[in-house]
Amino acid sequence: MTEPPSTVWVHIETTQEVVTVGLRTILETATGPFDIATTGPIGDEPDVVLYDVIHMRDGDDSGLDHWLTNTASTVIAIDRTLRPELGVRAKEKGVEWAIDLGITAEQLVSVIQDAIAGNLEDNRATQEWEVGVGAYPGREAGLTPRESQVLALVASGRSNHEIASTLVVSINSVKSYIRSTYRKAGVATRSQAVLWAIHHGFPTPQLPLSPTDVEGAADQH
Repeated sequence: MTEPPSTVWVHIETTQEVVTVGLRTILETATGPFDIATTGPIGDEPDVVLYDVIHMRDGDDSGLDHWLTNTASTVIAIDRTLRPELGVRAKEKGVEWAIDLGITAEQLVSVIQDAIAGNLEDNRATQEWEVGVGAYPGREAGLTPRESQVLALVASGRSNHEIASTLVVSINSVKSYIRSTYRKAGVATRSQAVLWAIHHGFPTPQLPLSPTDVEGAADQH
């Protein structure tokens, strides 16, 4: 099991000073498995970006585009209930997770901890902005629409980097979705996941399956 880093950098991007001060105070005084800093070395990437959608009210999305396409940072939107159209735009840009300003200090710290551990899908304080509605493959097994998308691309033979490029998400997000999908499907290897996908209505894959993987996957059922 990978040890958590000693210090995690959380960048806060908002136009409102009171929001910055409040979030910074909560994060920098938190106790947990690692220290949380709200500044970091010039030229490095933050581990997590808390992006306030109010930043988009003047129509400038370039800052959000930068975090989503040019970094491996986990981007979490700060949603605004009074400006729902801003959340919609952030979602359309590719932001997958959101919190609101009603979050408690304890919940906020847990969100950062789960973001670093890749377990945001299990955190009740975050909302996952689903990318689809209605029926989709894997729904009956508990997969989210995004997990279904990722598994479909895995089954089609795409690499993690190709999946990240296709869905316009970070490579870390792809790895997190693959981990959670494997856990829900009860598989341990990529080929087992492909076979599981076939059995659950996903498109026929282009990757060959070895006899060992087939037998291993069969044992999962």
